[in-house]
Amino acid sequence: MTSALHPPGDALHVVLLDIDGTLIDSNDAHARAWVGGLAEHGYVVLFEQVRPLIGMGGDKLLPTLVGLDAESDDAKRIAETRGELFKRELPSLRPARGARDLLVLLKGEGLELVVATSAQEQEVEALLEQAGVADLIATKASADDAENSKPDPDIVRAALRKAGRYAAHSIMIGDTPYDVEAASGARVPTIALRCGGYWSDDDLRGAIAIYDDPGDLCEHFATSPLNVHA
Repeated sequence: MTSALHPPGDALHVVLLDIDGTLIDSNDAHARAWVGGLAEHGYVVLFEQVRPLIGMGGDKLLPTLVGLDAESDDAKRIAETRGELFKRELPSLRPARGARDLLVLLKGEGLELVVATSAQEQEVEALLEQAGVADLIATKASADDAENSKPDPDIVRAALRKAGRYAAHSIMIGDTPYDVEAASGARVPTIALRCGGYWSDDDLRGAIAIYDDPGDLCEHFATSPLNVHA
């Protein structure tokens, strides 16, 4: 983790957004899909082993859990099965409280919204649709745009490149320590949300502010690091 970062104040132009656990309540579903995908290919792991790793990409999760090279044939088959299992759960997932309200507010403030997620590109649009915010975000960086997933900073840097913006003009919103670490590695401060579950405030240390969910951030917008007029 790099040294403490500070909000850009009135230099803020772009807000980078994680999706899973931040805009939609999907982290447990991802963990269940990994458990099921691994089981179908002969690897027995517990939900409790997988859940702390949600927020990483598969390139980190599979080597950590079962020692598989993410580029191996076994890993690719597991990832494909995981994707199929997650797709089945997606229609039942709910947006995080206040997700759309927050994004509408940010756009109204003239801020550009850019996705920076470890999710696969093929899942991103479906996740945003289920979260009810797909129409609000045009620019997206996913696992397909980065050599290494979170907590490496590659995806955050890819999001900045796609937006044509500098780290000094941006803030990240995420829900895991992996978001905080990835953004920090790209010199971007992070606002953390508790709605992803599992993580304590101490786990999220390094974030410049912590809120319960997008709705809580909306309600406290005037005193948040996002209010460039404060």
